[in-house]
Amino acid sequence: MRKFNAWLVFFKREWNWNWPFLVVFAITGILITKFSLCLTGYSTPFLFLIL
Repeated sequence: MRKFNAWLVFFKREWNWNWPFLVVFAITGILITKFSLCLTGYSTPFLFLIL
């Protein structure tokens, strides 16, 4: 018999509750990075593919 893993239940519940925040946080970080690099004159090859 397998041992009950409470962490799996915890992370599933937390992911269902927090995924919108994490997605918005990631998009905001990408936008801030992209715009700050545009202000400094640098460009990266991976950011223009995203936006």
